[in-house]
Amino acid sequence: MRICHHCGRELQVFTPKVERTAGCPYCHSDLKCCLNCRLHDPGANNQCREPQAEWQAEKDKANFCEFFEFREISMLSQPGASGAQSGETKARAAFDALFGKKK
Repeated sequence: MRICHHCGRELQVFTPKVERTAGCPYCHSDLKCCLNCRLHDPGANNQCREPQAEWQAEKDKANFCEFFEFREISMLSQPGASGAQSGETKARAAFDALFGKKK
């Protein structure tokens, strides 16, 4: 499943190659950008796991990167999928379990 980095909605992109000018049909943000790429890693050099990729200053804007591969997200990793809790809900539950819920 492909998700827009900006609005979080599922995209129906059937072609493996995303054009540089492609935009999200819901929020119109750029799709071929670092934040939608499976190689994007904020902790890596140039914030990309591909060592040959050029630095992109604006990670949310379209670029000409030849290493771009759209990030695929499984249904099980999505918050709310299969009754799973959101990250915020899980964090709150863990906090309450540690320190007790205030009344």
